This record gives sequence, C-alpha cells and structure tokens, in this order.
Amino acid sequence: MKNAIMISAMILLSVMSAMSEEPPAKEAGEAKTAPALKPDPVMSPFGIGSSALRSRDHVKWMPQMAEIGLRDLRACTGGWAAEPEKQGEWSWTTIDDRIAYLESIGVTCGIILNGLPKWNTKDQKGGLPLNSLPEWGEMVGKVAEHTKGRVKYFEVWNEPPNGTKNAPASDYAKVVIATYDAAKKSNPDALVGMAAKSAHISYLDQAIKAGAKGHYDYITLHPYEILGTIVKHPGTEPMYMSIAPTVRKMLAAQDPTKVNIPIILTEIGFDTKHGNDNQTRAVIMAYTMGIAQGLACIQWFEGMDGDSGPLGLIDVKAKPRPAYHALGRLVQQIGRHPNYIGWIMLNEKHYGFIFQGEKGPVLVTWAASSKPDEIDFGQNVQIIDPPTGKTTDAAKYKLSMAPIFVTGIPDKLVTQAKENKVKPFPWGGDYSGAKSVSVTFTDKYVEKGLHTMAADTIAADVVAYGGNARAGEVPKGGNVFYVDPNFLSYTTCPIEITAVVKRNEKNDPAKLTLEYESTTGNGYKKPEPYEIPENKEWNTATWKIDDAQFVGTWAFNFRFNAGKFLVQSVTVTKLDK
Repeated sequence: MKNAIMISAMILLSVMSAMSEEPPAKEAGEAKTAPALKPDPVMSPFGIGSSALRSRDHVKWMPQMAEIGLRDLRACTGGWAAEPEKQGEWSWTTIDDRIAYLESIGVTCGIILNGLPKWNTKDQKGGLPLNSLPEWGEMVGKVAEHTKGRVKYFEVWNEPPNGTKNAPASDYAKVVIATYDAAKKSNPDALVGMAAKSAHISYLDQAIKAGAKGHYDYITLHPYEILGTIVKHPGTEPMYMSIAPTVRKMLAAQDPTKVNIPIILTEIGFDTKHGNDNQTRAVIMAYTMGIAQGLACIQWFEGMDGDSGPLGLIDVKAKPRPAYHALGRLVQQIGRHPNYIGWIMLNEKHYGFIFQGEKGPVLVTWAASSKPDEIDFGQNVQIIDPPTGKTTDAAKYKLSMAPIFVTGIPDKLVTQAKENKVKPFPWGGDYSGAKSVSVTFTDKYVEKGLHTMAADTIAADVVAYGGNARAGEVPKGGNVFYVDPNFLSYTTCPIEITAVVKRNEKNDPAKLTLEYESTTGNGYKKPEPYEIPENKEWNTATWKIDDAQFVGTWAFNFRFNAGKFLVQSVTVTKLDK
C-alpha cells in the first residue's frame, strides 16, 4: 500500500453483481443499502482498492463503488490479524465479520499476506519472515483452512521489494514457496499470487529463477509511474499497453506453464492534486487499456480518500469526483465482463479501443497529442462525455485528451479493430523487425522507435533551450528514454547505445552519464560515464551493453544525467550475438 507498510495481512475482496443502468452517484455521505446479491465466481476487470484506514469502514463507501459496478475490492485485514498478540492464540472475529458483511452484498474474498506479527522476535521488523518460515507457513495454512470455500486469492506480500528492507528476489522466492506449499496443503483450490512493486518485472524474473517457479497462480503489479507518465505525456500509451505482453514474455521464457495466468493490478491510481480532469483521464485510460491487453482485474487505489493521496473516486465526505461518474459510465457502456474487439488509429495518430456493448460496438478514444484534432466518422455517431453523460449526435468531432465514448460507429472501424487486435500495438510505426531505433533533436524533432517521456511537448523545448539540439538541462523528461516495446522488451541481447553530444557554447566541462534497466542489481545500472571532449565538434558517446532488460520498471528504459551539454541524437542498435 502506498505510504504504508502493512503489519497485517490484507483482504482482497470481490464484490460481484449486475450493473445498474441508472447513472451513478448520489452525492451524499450516508451509507447506501446494497441489494441482496450472490457472489460472482468470475472476477471482473473492474476492481477498486482501499487504504488501511478505509478497510475499517467499508459501509461508508463500498456501497457507492458497488453501485457503479466495481465488485472487486482490496481491503486491509486478515492473516496475522487472526493471531495478533500471542503466538498460537487465534481470533477470527475481525476477518469473519468483514467477510460476512461483504458477502451480504455479494462478496468473494481473497487475502494478501504481508508483514510480521507483534510476537515475532526472530526477524527484523519491516522485513521478510526468513527466520520464521515454519510459523509463517502455519499462519498461511490456518488462514487458508479457515476461509476455505470463501477465499480464493492469496497474494504474497505487498509490492516487494518494498516492505522487505530491500531484500533480494531470492529471499522473496523463499516466502512465495512457503506460502504456496502451506496454502495448497490446507486448501487445494487456493490461488497464490506473486507480487512486485511498480512494473518491476525483472524482480519477478529473478524470483522465478531463484526457485519460485511453479509456486504461484497469478501475478500482481502496481504501475503507478507508467500511468502517471501516459497521462502527463500524450502519445506514450504503448508504455502502458506493454505491461501484460512483457509479463507474458517473461513467463514464456522462465515458466512456460504459467504463461497465461491472470495478471492483476492490485493498485494503480492518480493523485487529484494534479486535477480532477487528469484523474478522470487516468481512470478511463487505466481500465480501457488494461482490459484491452487482457488484465484480469484493475483495482483503482482507492475508492474513498484515506491515508494516501488524495486518490479516491470519492472524497472524505463521500462526494463523488468526476472520475467516479466516468468510470461508472464505462461499466455501463461495455459491461462488467467486457468483450474487447480490438484497436484502431484515428487520423493515423489517435488510439481507439472498441468493445462489444449490449446495444452494439462502443469506441473509447482520446487524443494522443495535446493539440485537439478533428475526427470525421463519415456518418452520424453518438458521442458520450464520461463524467456528465451528455450525448451529442455528430459526424465530426474535435478530439481532445479528454476521453469520450462513441456509439453508432461505422462498420469499417469495427472491421479494422478486429484485424488489428492480433497486430503489434504501434508507437509511430511498427519496429518489431527493426535493427535500430533512434530520436533526433534537430530543427525537426523525430522519433523512430525511441521515445522521450516529453512526447510532443519536447518540440517547443528544443526551440527554447537547444536550437537544433537537445540541451542537457532542459526539463520535462527529454533525457529519459523508452524504446518501442515491439523493438525490445524483457529479452536480453547485446545492444549499443550511442549519443551524439557536445559541450555547451561556453565549453564548460561535462560528462554524459547513462543509467539503464539491467538484469543485475535492483533494476537499474550505471556504466562508466562519457567525458565530453573539450572542442566545438559533435562527438559520439558509445556504450556496448550485454545485460539490458527493458521492462519499464520506473516508466523508462534508460536515461542521461542533466548537464551542460547538447544532445543531437540518440540511437539504440541490436548487435549480433
């Protein structure tokens, strides 16, 4: 959980029911009365999250989530909470009461196992139970046995290596194995989840290699950073769309029998301090593209403002934010168990995702640039504004970064979507077979399979700061790079990174330092820096690398330091083995 290390296990709760056809959102703070429901055994991609604070008052806000179709709730209790004060003395009151309440409104429960009990003196507080694995296994077995028939999902730890004293993946693997063995022994139907912070797929890779292979049934990630990047930098959507494919590429290489297991984002969110409009964009983008890439569930952090953020869909007074209404209408349009048809490109630039709605195909789209662009649909369509529900009939529409739902779309768009579904997701072209990718900072900024986090905003910065080159001190992420996932993701092969650079006009001493995602260490690595020569010529800095593993842990694959230099171009080339 962001900003907190849990000292108890946490319950992952699945609340399943049919979606109301009425727009969500009475803006009142009192508890809502949910209809009598039966738990749905099939997880929906529409989930919701909870902070530790809000796990203690579900009645205040969970009915509002259920009202708009969010039936998969992550709460904060279980596991060690049943054995809180003294070893061997079990009390199930807290767990049973919370499960009973949620079952009364159609809940199925999963448990995330995390932290150490108060009586543990064998292990370092805030770390893994490496010196008490038998006691850990006993707890897991007791919980799995006690909740048998009500609990299906058991997630191992909360976003490691966070909350582990930065323990290596090999230590986490030991906990995964102990959890899997104990849970399956007590409840053969239990599903055990292996977790990692952010999009730290390399950590999962290392854990599997260290012995966790075969000892898990699903994967969880918390890619806050990637979501924040695509919201702030339009046109970078492929970063988010590559999460599940990269995980599956890793599983295919390391544990092939697990290649198709569920992937769940048990936390993802966007701080409303950056604006309600941006949170609304974030929530629609997160769920739409999560479903499109086959994620089993996206659990937004969080339902009601709690001990982080504020990130809630509703505030502390239970007043819904625009994102709450928008997400509810997305569920209404495409259903709690959506049927994804495929993707399209509008004006060959803007991403659109088509789903089969109850009354016909539904297009979800937004502009992939900060400048609005007119879309001609060729016929009258119905354009729905997600936060307000306002519907406009028109054949042309000025598409902006604000998402819209479109119904009554031409058949040719549906046909295109079906054909595109199995194709590589494009980022300015298809670079799946390319030998190299590059970006140039000349009079015209050009990305060819290599992208900066600044996206289309960089053009103005080039003129303002660097003329026909990129200034090292320029803000907005121009020194941060992401390669097209179709060119290279997860797979390690020899590569060469080159940068054409020179000192600034004052000829100040400068070094160019590279940091890149690696198979070694805790995600990123720095080779020797390049000393930029004392001259007025352009020089080529070159690094040959054989341990790169580009997975986008922190929403970038590599970056350069800020400094008193200019960058003309950057290239990544695959080398022959």
